[in-house]
Amino acid sequence: MVITEVSQLSQECNAWREALRSYRNEFGRFKQELLKIAGRQTLKEDLLQLEHLDNQLHIQLINIHDLKQSIKLHDRKIQLALQQNKEKLSDESIVDHENIFAGYQSLEQQLRAIKEEFEYFSSRA
Repeated sequence: MVITEVSQLSQECNAWREALRSYRNEFGRFKQELLKIAGRQTLKEDLLQLEHLDNQLHIQLINIHDLKQSIKLHDRKIQLALQQNKEKLSDESIVDHENIFAGYQSLEQQLRAIKEEFEYFSSRA
């Protein structure tokens, strides 16, 4: 990833946080749907899958929150560095940005997989 401007880092942070907000809202809705589906389930394997999905949604909501907080903190550091160094960022800040981006991509991949799993289960139930 090539970074040309400090403002680009901040814009990327904002885009990631917005995407995570969207996932948080979507996964919150999924948890509500699971509650509705749970009342209709009687098969043991369906109940186990329901519990698995509920646990996964809960874990991922925590992961979303944690990554959003990391991005927010990183963005604040960028803004502070921008004020102090007048457009110059340390190599450490750029490496941090790349690491957060890698974490974001990894989490997004997990979220998509869980979303597919949920959609498949809810279509069967």
